[in-house]
Amino acid sequence: MLMSVDADLMRVLADPLRLRIVSLLAEETLCTTHLIEETGAKQTNLSNHMKVLREAGVVETEPCGRFTYYRLRADVIGRLAGQLADLAESARDTAENKRACP
Repeated sequence: MLMSVDADLMRVLADPLRLRIVSLLAEETLCTTHLIEETGAKQTNLSNHMKVLREAGVVETEPCGRFTYYRLRADVIGRLAGQLADLAESARDTAENKRACP
């Protein structure tokens, strides 16, 4: 049975900067300073995007002294990947199905 794709999560990841942040965090846990350096984003802009990612459950934080480190939640990304894989499998399985026009 086809699972529905998490539209809210897709919307969160559709922003190019947030997708870049997620890609960076897939490689390593980074603090705000690192993310600013890597993305070229202004601190306030980056903070706003990190808030969206945190609220969506995509990243989790780890305080470390005066810095905040961000870690990607692989389970959330994995769940979305599974939903997309199910969608692709359904498309392959039903590629020959065609509804007749009235």
